[in-house]
Amino acid sequence: MTKIVILAAGKGKRMGCVDTPKVMLPFLGKPIVEYVVKAAKESGVDEKPILVVGFCGQKVKDYFGDACLYAEQTEQKGTGHAVLSAEKTVGAAENILVLNGDHPLTSAEMIKKLAALHNDSGAMLTFLTAIIPDFEGWRKIFEGFGRVLRNEKGELLKIIERKDVSKMEPKNVEFNPNFFCFKAEWLWPHLSLLKNKNAQGEYYITDLLEMAIKEKVKIAHGSISPEECVGVNTPEQLELAQSLIKR
Repeated sequence: MTKIVILAAGKGKRMGCVDTPKVMLPFLGKPIVEYVVKAAKESGVDEKPILVVGFCGQKVKDYFGDACLYAEQTEQKGTGHAVLSAEKTVGAAENILVLNGDHPLTSAEMIKKLAALHNDSGAMLTFLTAIIPDFEGWRKIFEGFGRVLRNEKGELLKIIERKDVSKMEPKNVEFNPNFFCFKAEWLWPHLSLLKNKNAQGEYYITDLLEMAIKEKVKIAHGSISPEECVGVNTPEQLELAQSLIKR
């Protein structure tokens, strides 16, 4: 069994949120996170996804009611900490698929692809990447994403974080948009090993990929369109996501 965990606890400071979670801001007439929940349900992977709530989380619960399960992240300490907050709610599920509640362009097809790739490969960790030709126009928003580094055989070597990306050629870039699926037996003990030695002092789910590479456990990876990787962190990104979904 696979459980879908949707991260929806952020406050949304850059969006100017005061008493409403960022994921509940209106997006073409509906809350941002409703698009993600709808895609999760339509994928057939999980009929009742888990929403990790935090800031003003009751508003999320009141909106979705019994349509979802809930986990509480009492302090916003990063994406890794958010997933760990859902451990008890997940229960005995064998696989955990993690989505971002502020990515309204997430599709049911993408979720099915990620789940199928994970199940068919038998990997401990499966993730999706996207490739862009450059950072021109709307693609400029991806400049801060970690880049995927591979060897001549196409094998995954590591993720180059934002602080190092200036050293790499800004053409035909493969980046990591943070769509993951894990085997629970590997995920839970490794979440407790995450460190918060970074500028934000947070525990990042992306660091699990670094662990998996170092441990040489089986990793599977596929690709998706850049459009599905657009998150909403600023009013400008909200406008961009709305224009893309209208296409």
